[in-house]
Amino acid sequence: MTSLGKQTRIDVCVCTYRRPELELTLRSLGTLEVPPDVTVRIIVADNDALPSARALVDVLRAELPFEIVYVHCPAANISIARNACLDNCSGDFLAFIDDDETASREWLVELLAVATTTGADAVLGPVSAVYGDAAPGWMKRGDFHSTLPVRVGGEIRTGYSCNVILRRASPRIAGRRFNLASGQTGGEDTEYFTQMVEAGGSIAYAPQALVIEPVPAARARFSWLARRRFRSGQTHGRLLGRGQPAAALAPKVGLAAAKAAYCFAAAAALAVFAQRRNRYALRGIMHIGVVVGLLGVRELRLYGDGQPLGRHSNAA
Repeated sequence: MTSLGKQTRIDVCVCTYRRPELELTLRSLGTLEVPPDVTVRIIVADNDALPSARALVDVLRAELPFEIVYVHCPAANISIARNACLDNCSGDFLAFIDDDETASREWLVELLAVATTTGADAVLGPVSAVYGDAAPGWMKRGDFHSTLPVRVGGEIRTGYSCNVILRRASPRIAGRRFNLASGQTGGEDTEYFTQMVEAGGSIAYAPQALVIEPVPAARARFSWLARRRFRSGQTHGRLLGRGQPAAALAPKVGLAAAKAAYCFAAAAALAVFAQRRNRYALRGIMHIGVVVGLLGVRELRLYGDGQPLGRHSNAA
């Protein structure tokens, strides 16, 4: 990678909420490849009402090669945890990884290399899902849980927080915070990156900056995917309709409804082909979410009330 000519400091942030997989995440960070001109610090933001992750962090401090900062930020609201990371970081860059993911050894090197060569405000990496034996065959074949950036007109216009590095000195990053109102519905990262791009920011992609995410049985269901796609559509619809008069929303609602109808018709026509049928059905559900979001209906609350906060990426 290209040297930045000085000691570069990176804070790697992990937001967590009662998730035992946190240990595997932190241990994977302990094996990261780090260039000699880079200093790494880990920040763990515990979103539980009680400091349930503190004991694990205290144990791992003696075992990992990097400094670990523990921040207790109770309220079961992922935006509070993400903002706590932003408020406690001091590095040149800040990276986010989820508490149920493990990083490849090259993860940070690859993110930083692309950030250095492109000058982008944010760099995304891929999240590769790993399915258990009990997951449906159509789900494994279609790889419905992995996360990659979506390009529109060749550009990445929004992002996700499960695998990303941010350039803290950028005027599009400095002072920007995650929306607390979206902290229990999800979509707070979609909103964050959408607004960053609208402010003139840029997002690049590091295809080799891989993180791995096991898919637990509770997520390996069509119903779980449907809820996530619907909420993702709601977020997109809400952002699409911001500040627009009702007359301007009507054609957008009509277009999203037409897309949903097309997707459901395609799903019906492909009923015997489970993978293709379900992909179209999920896209139709997402477009219904867009309609609902454009109409201003409050987004589904997917997190909080004792439920793991988990990944909040827009993987539709």
